[in-house]
Amino acid sequence: MKATAVTVCLPVRDLDAAVVWYRSALSLAEPVQVPVEGLVEFDLGPFWLQLTHDPEQAGQAGITVAVSVEDAAAERAALADKGLTVSEVQRFEGAVDFFELTDPDGNVLGFVTELT
Repeated sequence: MKATAVTVCLPVRDLDAAVVWYRSALSLAEPVQVPVEGLVEFDLGPFWLQLTHDPEQAGQAGITVAVSVEDAAAERAALADKGLTVSEVQRFEGAVDFFELTDPDGNVLGFVTELT
């Protein structure tokens, strides 16, 4: 199998509030699509981010998202400057720099920079 795209779907308690939060946190434009009621989609280039209204599943463990960025430390600083909940950058020598961003529903997004 060769995938041509990846879509990550995160459940949220309040879809309108989540759209505002993700647009601010990740500097996104309006959602690209609203294919059905209760679901919005953002095109982030190498992958699609969907937010779905699903209060019962919001923030539950089991969903793993890792976004590759050029400079994890710089991205972390920018998110922290917005007052968002971010972990410290962890360095795994010879592999990656990594940190996590937690949204208001408890969903965790990882950000990673490969070390060369």
